[in-house]
Amino acid sequence: MLTLRRSYLLLGALLLYCAPNAWSIAEDTCNTVQYPEYNISYDFVPHILQSLAAYRPCEPGDPKCLCHAQTIQKDMEPYKNKGITPEMMKQSKLLGTYYQVIRGRIYRQANCSHPKRCADVEDLLLKIASDLPNLEFVLNVRDWPQVHFLSGLSGPVFSYSTTNRHLDIMYPAWSFWTTSGPILQHYPHGVGRWDWMRQHLAAKAAKISWDAKQSIGFFRGSRSSPERDKLVRLSRRCPDLVDAQYTLHVAYNSDGHELNSDPAEEMPLAEHCRFKYLFNFRGVTASFRLRHILLCRSLVLHVGDLWQEFFYNQLKPWVHYVPVASDANMEELTELILYLRDHDDLAEEIAERGHHFIWLHLRMEDVQCYWRKLLTEYAQLLTYKVQLEPGLLEVSNKRAVQLYRFYNLK
Repeated sequence: MLTLRRSYLLLGALLLYCAPNAWSIAEDTCNTVQYPEYNISYDFVPHILQSLAAYRPCEPGDPKCLCHAQTIQKDMEPYKNKGITPEMMKQSKLLGTYYQVIRGRIYRQANCSHPKRCADVEDLLLKIASDLPNLEFVLNVRDWPQVHFLSGLSGPVFSYSTTNRHLDIMYPAWSFWTTSGPILQHYPHGVGRWDWMRQHLAAKAAKISWDAKQSIGFFRGSRSSPERDKLVRLSRRCPDLVDAQYTLHVAYNSDGHELNSDPAEEMPLAEHCRFKYLFNFRGVTASFRLRHILLCRSLVLHVGDLWQEFFYNQLKPWVHYVPVASDANMEELTELILYLRDHDDLAEEIAERGHHFIWLHLRMEDVQCYWRKLLTEYAQLLTYKVQLEPGLLEVSNKRAVQLYRFYNLK
């Protein structure tokens, strides 16, 4: 693993070398964009030095989930003073699927708006149910968070992704334990069970050295957000610099004629590891791909910071990934990629730190530990004793197996 000490030495040397206006962008084979001079106003190196100095790595194998505890503390803060009342829970039941945990057994309402997503979460909860106190909660399995801070709603509602404009409590997404079949056949219709996928991606990454990766920006995906358009346009103009293509036809929801082309073929996530610079964009909300492409030992360029998943809080810009503004234009994207090409050791070190964070601190054990800590601390905020509500279905391993078979036979 590349060390922080080596990072400081490298970055110190860069500070001495990179004087303002001392050099300009080298001529590139892509001649359709007029590359301006490098502008030191980007000020990448001080950002990296500051981030490294402030970063405190998590302890590996932490049994108390302290690495991600800050997310739980932040999400529970709105309820710390007055707690969670029966009236609040009655309101929340309208916004998702209602669950109870009673004496180590799990119950839920008969209907779930997305049965497979409920089943995947239940697979995880069944493993920790015996460790939990009596409690009840509402699980949102839709893509969009439910409790905007201006809505007049108070929650609590558990959502897999949220923003600082929402009061939803984040939980590990159902995609950590998807039950839809073998890992390679499952893609692209899902991302595979996380314990399988992380092994698969790490093994693939280990076979591709940094120097063997292609030095271009890469992206494959659907047009689930228009923020991706600029990179696709840049790819059309400078294919030696960026390879970004949509995998679904976009003419129906785009007025950009240069985006109207046949869809590109799907590419398994493991094949993304062949490229040095991997772009991560939000989708409808947060993108599930971030944790996967960080395992590639490629440098992740993470666009925007509005949407979050529970583990994002401990991922630090310039330490684990390179931040990119959601409104960055094509010239800024061009300069950034060329800058990274010229500072290859720096890019490799950030890529390595991103990989090691996910490998050490986002194991299935960490996901289960997070669920356990989240629900235990949440239960302490309930201002009433939870009694089993009539008419709920008990969630069992037998039911989970039935659902597994059902979705694999579809």
